[in-house]
Amino acid sequence: MKITALGLIRWTGLAAMVAGIIFAGIQPIHPADVLASVTTGAWAIITPLKTAMCLLFLLGILGLYARQVEKVGWLGLVGYLLFSLSWALQTAYVFAEAFIIPPLASVAPKFVDGLLGAASGRASEVNLGALPGLYALVGILYMLGGLLFGIATFRAGILPRWAGGLLASTALLTPLAALLPHAIQRLAAIPMGVALAWLGYALWSERRETTSEPVPGRASPQLR
Repeated sequence: MKITALGLIRWTGLAAMVAGIIFAGIQPIHPADVLASVTTGAWAIITPLKTAMCLLFLLGILGLYARQVEKVGWLGLVGYLLFSLSWALQTAYVFAEAFIIPPLASVAPKFVDGLLGAASGRASEVNLGALPGLYALVGILYMLGGLLFGIATFRAGILPRWAGGLLASTALLTPLAALLPHAIQRLAAIPMGVALAWLGYALWSERRETTSEPVPGRASPQLR
């Protein structure tokens, strides 16, 4: 059997769908970004799940772009690059949350608390170098990339326009979420997860071509 490019792209839709469901589902149950949360069982479960989610997003967004590449133009390319970069940087931060911060909680509590505070804008008691600035950059890339990629998806009309519009509008309203308490800010991310899961499902469920084709010359003699 020969795997086709369209088949691979289609399966990246499943990655986007799963990542979007995880992203939307963990927001109401995510532990608070405080030192006491780092050693809890919920933290040990959710942060590795978030790491897998980020990797799936990188794969899924690539597939969403590849499916529309002939229609989205430069706007879609810029949106894809910015949005993917935001998740790439977020992956590094979430990886640290899952596997680096917990062992340091008892050894360097001020450093851990400062790193957690970057997500909520809380001032750090120790010097974190460029980390707060990088995390702020994640937010900017997330907003601009999601906005441009959503608009390009809406204009292309290949994947559901409403899902592209939801992606763009959620990204556009992201700065307003900063006015809300941090615990409620997470809930504002749910529509983003829904939009990406929706786009992923639309891509995965496409039946334009089968995911594989028989290799010529490999058919059985009976079939010949």
